[in-house]
Order: sequence, then C-alpha cells, then structure tokens
Amino acid sequence: MPAGDIIEWLDEHGGSGFVWYVKRLSGNDTLANESHQAGPYIPRDFLFRIFPALARQEVKNPDIRFDLYVDSHADHREVRAIWYNNRFHGNPKGGRNETRLTGFGGSASALLDPESTGALTVFAFRVVDPSAIADCHVWVCRHETEEDLVEDRVGPVEPGKWLLWPPAQGGLFPSPAPAAVRTNCWLADDEIPAAWQLKFPSGAEIIRKAAELRDDSSLDPDRRLMRRRECEFEIFRSVEQAIEMPHITAGFTTIDSFIARAQTILQRRKARSGHSLELHAREIFLEERLIEGTHFAHQPVSEAGKTPDFLFPSVAAYRDNAFPADRLRMLAVKTTCRDRWRQILNEADRIPAKHLLTLQEGVSETQFAEMTQAGVQLVVPSGLTDKFPKAVQPHLQSLESFIGDVRLLPVAG
Repeated sequence: MPAGDIIEWLDEHGGSGFVWYVKRLSGNDTLANESHQAGPYIPRDFLFRIFPALARQEVKNPDIRFDLYVDSHADHREVRAIWYNNRFHGNPKGGRNETRLTGFGGSASALLDPESTGALTVFAFRVVDPSAIADCHVWVCRHETEEDLVEDRVGPVEPGKWLLWPPAQGGLFPSPAPAAVRTNCWLADDEIPAAWQLKFPSGAEIIRKAAELRDDSSLDPDRRLMRRRECEFEIFRSVEQAIEMPHITAGFTTIDSFIARAQTILQRRKARSGHSLELHAREIFLEERLIEGTHFAHQPVSEAGKTPDFLFPSVAAYRDNAFPADRLRMLAVKTTCRDRWRQILNEADRIPAKHLLTLQEGVSETQFAEMTQAGVQLVVPSGLTDKFPKAVQPHLQSLESFIGDVRLLPVAG
C-alpha cells in the first residue's frame, strides 16, 4: 500500500475521539518466542481507563470482549482484554498481575505474526462513555517508511517503551505526578548546569552525567548499558522540561511559532534516540580500557562515502592490506533492526561479518536466518536474550562477550 494510506489512517484516527497506545511489538507480544503469553501487553492502568469494567479485583482474571480492527492488514476480530490477577487469588507472591489482549487466532493476525516482531504499532482506542465498550483500530507498520511517518507525529518509540498520544486527553489520561517519574537521575531545575539552561547539552554530555549519577562500574557491560541508558533518558527529559515548559506556558502568538517550537522538540528527541545507543557503547568501550585510536575507531571513514559506527582495532589496521582481514571487526549500532539491519551490509568492505548491536526485543526465526546468511551477527544485551526465539538465543552475542573478543585483537604496528 502507498504511504498515503497510513497518512489518511493517522488523520482519521488522530482526532479527539481517539487515544493512541503506541509500542514496538516484542517477541513476548507476538509468537516469535513461543510465549504462552502471546498477545500484546498493554499497561494495566491504561486498559482500566479504557474498560472500567475490567478493574474488578474480586473476580479472578476478569475480561472484556471488544471489536478490534487491524486496518493495516484488513483484519477484524472480536478480541479479549484480560486482567491476569492471580496475585490476588491465592498466589500473592508468584501470581501474575498484568493485562493483555488475546483471542487473535494465532499467526494469521498481524499482531501475532512472528514477522511483526519489532514493528511499530499504533492502537487507536475510541473514547466512549464509561458505560459503553470501546472499539480499537490498529496499524502495524509494515516497513520503516510507515514507522517514520508515525514517529514524525509522536516522536521516537524505542523497544521496551510505550507512549500515549495525546499525552493527556481531557483528564482521562493524566500525566504522572512528579514523584512517579523523578528517580535518582531526574534533575531538579536547580541541579541542571547553568550552561545547559542556555544551550541544550549534547548527547555525550548527558551520557557523562548519567555515568556520574549511576554508580554502576561494578556491573557487567550489558547491565551497565541498560541501566545507564534509562538514567540518560531521565536526564534528557528533565532538562527538556526545564527548558521548554517556560515557552509552552507563555503561549504562542502565531501558529507558525507553535509549530516551529514543536518541531524543535520533536527533532531533538529523534536525534537523541538515533545516537544515544552509539554514544553509550563508546563510553563503555572507554570504561573497559579500550583506547580510542588504538583498540577502536568511532565513526571512521572505511571507504569513500562509508562510515561505520565502530571499527576494531583501528583505521590504520583496516587500511593496512597486510593486516589480516579476519582480525578486523565492525560494529554497527541500531536501536531497532527489523528493517534497518540491511543498511549495514555495504559498510566496511574488508569485513564480511558485520556485528550489529541492537535493543530490539526479538526477531523472527526467518528474519534471523536472513541476517545470518547475510553475515550479520547480532549483539544483544544479555537481559534481552529471553525476548528472542529459543532457537535463536544460543547464537546471540552479549556486549560483554563482544568486548572480550575485540580486546584480544592485535593492534596495528
């Protein structure tokens, strides 16, 4: 389908009569890792507001049936929203306490198709009277062009994260109280450096601040990366709020000035999302005593017009034809890889095996086979391994393992 289809869909379902829940489908949402929990996870508090009758703690596993239309794939089903509340019915310690959508009929639904793992997905719930049952329209993005069009409207959506759009709708979905979001990394206004108030800090500056606030040097690189990145995101949002809220509360005199400010915020968020993981990886390499210029190169030019994220051990080694090609490594960094993994295949011509660091929560076995055949080796933080199919898990490399490998590479003479 042409891009115009999703643009029309976003326009039709983006008004005040709908509220969006936006996420990337994980291997636990689809059938990719054969989880018995197959069906999209949706936060409990959100689903309780959509379906108030679901919030019945006195009933074991209460459910609601409603109409769901996967408009991107012309599929309509009556599905089930269920609150698994075993924790309150005889299993207080180990029981489940989560809400999911089920009843999609297996992999015939785009929402459960393993090939949809990683896909950016919009659930547009109709806002109705509390006594009525809302229906839901869904768009499962089929390629990165559609994902870009969605993120142009709502901002970047990263694996393992979700957002509501609009962020608050008539008080129905209030923003969390400050105490709910202000963790140890959320900076109060008086904690933000004065220079940052005048000019938004660079990604590298925020990451250094995250490393300062998180005493996680004793953690392995995989856990350090995940914890540090959460911290960095909180710092980013706290600085963003401090800088932008005065402009927002002051109001705008023209539509153009409002649009310009909104575009500035959106583009800054997209830039942060696009480079954050790469900058974190570089910081961790340095902490692991890999010397830039000797053990790795960041954003080097491998060939004319080709700039991989990282080369190991150095540009000098890469350009030395006498240096064994099998002792060279390339690492690409992409937060999501469902469609974007093919972009790395033409980087660093001397290195046929391409390593790819990603935070995507699973891929299908078919897609993994395509990656393997193309010479791509996934590097995945160890905490995300169980999001992948069981057959794939043994073939994933952790960040700690990758660092161990490149540490043993000879350096150029």
